[in-house]
Amino acid sequence: MNALKELYEYRQMIASLVRKDLRGRYKGSVLGFMWTFINPLLQLLVYTLVFSVIMKNGIEKYYIYLFVGLVPWIFFSTSVTSGASSVMMNKEMVKKIYFPREVMPISCVTSNFVNMLYSFIVIFVVLLVSGVGVNPIALLCLIPVMLVEYILCLGFALLSAGLTVYFRDLEYVLGIVTMAWMYVTPVLYDESMVPEKFRTLLYLNPMTPIILAYRDILYYKQVPEMSTLLQALVVGVVFLVIGYIVFRKLQKGFAEEM
Repeated sequence: MNALKELYEYRQMIASLVRKDLRGRYKGSVLGFMWTFINPLLQLLVYTLVFSVIMKNGIEKYYIYLFVGLVPWIFFSTSVTSGASSVMMNKEMVKKIYFPREVMPISCVTSNFVNMLYSFIVIFVVLLVSGVGVNPIALLCLIPVMLVEYILCLGFALLSAGLTVYFRDLEYVLGIVTMAWMYVTPVLYDESMVPEKFRTLLYLNPMTPIILAYRDILYYKQVPEMSTLLQALVVGVVFLVIGYIVFRKLQKGFAEEM
C-alpha cells in the first residue's frame, strides 16, 4: 500500500513522461501524429494482401478479423520491447534524483495504451464503413478487456525493464521473441486451425484469451465468455505481481549497473 501511495504522489511525473513520449514519438516527421493511424493501417494492408490474396484462408472479411487482433497485439509487443529500455533511456534521472523507479515502465506502457486508444478510432471507423457494425452490449466488455491487457503489459514491462539493466542484450532479444510470439498467438489465424495436440500450448499463451476476447467483441459482436475474461484477468494479475516483485528486487542495483 505504501508503494501504491508513493506512485500516486508521483502521478504528475507519470503524466509528464507520457505526454513527452507521445509528443516526441514522431517529432520531426512530415506526417507527425498521423503515423499513429498510418502504422496499423499499413500493417493491416500488408497482412491482408498476404493472407487474403496470396495465401487465402477463407475467413470472411479477413481484414477486419485481422485488424481487431493486430492493434491489441501491437500494444502488447511495443510495451514489452519499449518497456525493456525504459529505465536505461532515463539512466541520468535514475543516477541523479530519487523517484519510484516503477514510474518509467508505467509511463511507457501508459503511452502505448493511449496510442492504442487512438488506433481504436480507426477500428470503429472501419467497422462502421464496412457494414459490420458494432454490438453496444458487447462493447461494454471492451473496457475491462483493455484494462486486463494493460495489467499484463505492465507486468511484462516491469520484468523486462528490470532485467535489461543487468542484461543489455535482452532489449534486442525481445524484438525477436515478440515477433515469434505473434505467430503462436491467434492474431493472423483462427484458433480452430491449430491442431488439437497443440491447443493446450496455445491456451497457455497469456495473450490468447485477450485476443479472443477482442475478436468476440469487435468481429463476432458478442459478449466474450466469462471463462475467457477470468483467465485473462488471472494471468494478467499473476504476471503483474511477478514483474513487480522482480523489479523491486533488481532496482536496488540500478545506479551501480549504469
